[in-house]
Amino acid sequence: MIKIVQCWDDGVEDDIHLCEILRAKGARATFNLNSGLHGAQRGNSWRYRDCKDVYRLAKGELVANYDGFTIANHSVSHPRPTQIPIAQWKSEVEDGRKQLQDIFGQEILGFAYPFGDTNPEVMDAVREAGHVYARGVANATPCFPPADPMHFLADCHFASPDFWDRYKRAKSAGSPVFYFWGHSYEMVTEEDWNAFSGKLDRINADPDAVWANLPDLFCGSQA
Repeated sequence: MIKIVQCWDDGVEDDIHLCEILRAKGARATFNLNSGLHGAQRGNSWRYRDCKDVYRLAKGELVANYDGFTIANHSVSHPRPTQIPIAQWKSEVEDGRKQLQDIFGQEILGFAYPFGDTNPEVMDAVREAGHVYARGVANATPCFPPADPMHFLADCHFASPDFWDRYKRAKSAGSPVFYFWGHSYEMVTEEDWNAFSGKLDRINADPDAVWANLPDLFCGSQA
């Protein structure tokens, strides 16, 4: 049996469609959110690859949209951790966790480093704030167990060209976990969305695969 875990960053409007697909497929997922970047209206927009405008969800949309999914901390405002004073970084981490817990009414145990940027001091701040794992952006197959839970590397990005090779490699190595991540705004065309939906179907068709929640890998299943 291999546990399938996935996470998605930044809390953007494309997550609405993503959550619909995940629910339809019975897939579990974690969403890494920046508590300070969700305002009264959708905003904090940017242009993705000159092909689409990306908007963060309004604060009032968060609870309903992510109902049934796990929420993790991505800091308050998404700075590069190693490029700000450590005291400021600690506030980003601690305040982000508290604010998300207040919004969602659930314990926040996971973290994702903005830009995958980290170092030992940054990691210690995340650990001390009460998180049980923190994700980077590099690939590691097999990915579990990590040498340090504060530097948990996924198997791959959801759109990696070697996604299925890594999936097969994880299974062949006897890994208990296969972990992928991404941003929903990276799915630009209907073909992209259909390809992702097909990935979920293929995973669901594997009798050895079971969806799992990320914190449960470190805390024990709460299901």
